[in-house]
Amino acid sequence: MLLRSNPASPFGRKVKIAAELLGLLARITVVTADTLDANDPLRSDNPLGKIPALVLEDGSSLYDSRVIVEYFDHLAGGDNVIPVEPNQRFTALRLQALSDGISEAALLIVYESRYRDTDKRVEAWVEHQQGKINRGLDALEANVPTLNTGIPNIGQIALACALGYLDLRFNGMWRKSHPKLVEWLAVFSTQYPIFEKTRVSH
Repeated sequence: MLLRSNPASPFGRKVKIAAELLGLLARITVVTADTLDANDPLRSDNPLGKIPALVLEDGSSLYDSRVIVEYFDHLAGGDNVIPVEPNQRFTALRLQALSDGISEAALLIVYESRYRDTDKRVEAWVEHQQGKINRGLDALEANVPTLNTGIPNIGQIALACALGYLDLRFNGMWRKSHPKLVEWLAVFSTQYPIFEKTRVSH
């Protein structure tokens, strides 16, 4: 299989961590994709031109990260990073949705500063996205997910990647007011070495 992604993407990181934990990463070739390049093969594999996209052995493709992780869990026999038991399943999926939403809002703030001239940036839009991040982090700080010693679920993986992305792009400012999440991420990072292995520093 071939995974089109980018090392800094929290969604690509989520997929790679899940693949490693499920014993599938060795079967995957990771290729860096340029979402702004009209000639990048990414646009053939995902018409939306978004990462990550997974190209299967038969040439077909899967996207987005949530679909890819579900496919990986299926390949690994199921009931691994995506629990089958209903309460556990929907708790994990809800946490994934919240964590992915934090990552998406952070990404939109990055895009606003990266692709707009200073005089054309819309601060109200940035504040709107920052509000999503703040509310999400506050909700998580008030109810930190339980982290056991077994394989983490997809919500926990997505949360670690969201926090990692905030560290990467916003100098870890979230840490000052969310000590419980800081401790949670430290435990996650220690228990699952693939988190550090997939970290980028720029």
